[in-house]
Amino acid sequence: MKKINLKKLTVVLGTVMALVLVLAGCGNTKKDAKSELVGDNKTLTVGLEGTYAPYSYRQDGKLKGFEVELGQAMAKKMGLKAKFVPTKWDSLIAGLQAKKFDVVINNVTVTKERKKQFIFSTPYIYSKSALIVPKDSKLKSVDDIKGKKFPEGTGTENAIYAEKFGADVMPSDTFQNTVSLISEGRAQGTINSREAFYSWAKDNPDNKLKVTEIPTSKIPASEIAAMFNKQSPALRDKANKALKELQADGTLTKLSKKYFTTDITKK
Repeated sequence: MKKINLKKLTVVLGTVMALVLVLAGCGNTKKDAKSELVGDNKTLTVGLEGTYAPYSYRQDGKLKGFEVELGQAMAKKMGLKAKFVPTKWDSLIAGLQAKKFDVVINNVTVTKERKKQFIFSTPYIYSKSALIVPKDSKLKSVDDIKGKKFPEGTGTENAIYAEKFGADVMPSDTFQNTVSLISEGRAQGTINSREAFYSWAKDNPDNKLKVTEIPTSKIPASEIAAMFNKQSPALRDKANKALKELQADGTLTKLSKKYFTTDITKK
């Protein structure tokens, strides 16, 4: 009988055990989406402003809007219940970083800068920008807005582009406030989404404003997506699966036509 080399056997067994532990550890590193939730494992906590119709706004004291219904439908597909936390725009990003929310669903444009700090779902809106001015205005394009007063949301893409084309940007926290400033003659116009204007105009047929779609060569169409903390990849992936199902069953198209009169969820 061949003698067993105990020293060699010990080394082999040690190597096998180490490999087993490594593989076990690898198996445990993959998180379940529910383990990434900031609250209990039944609730998706959503940060949004709640002041920007038709995306999210209050009516009779209740939150309504495209992104409110989208958040509810997405959470349901994920086996969760949506809990909305209305927060001012400049605090939404800090709140997500501090894990006060699981996700921000607030007409957020996907940008290279934001992708350095956060991860995004697949886009659920492809938004085009528009120039909104009084009907008797001589401003016809963004090339005409240099030196003009333009109310825009602080830190938004609209504000960035208004500054790029030379406008004197005024802070405005709501779309209603923005159009009021223009209607009252305290501002000359604004850069905003065409969808927001069409929705507002539908409820305000006697308004004295006009909208001109800005060519994508001047301002590219924006990809709007849900924004997640980088520590929540499994949750983001589950949200993507839910969004894919909502697109396939027609829910996204239905919600878009309800709030914007057209389908803005496709390229």
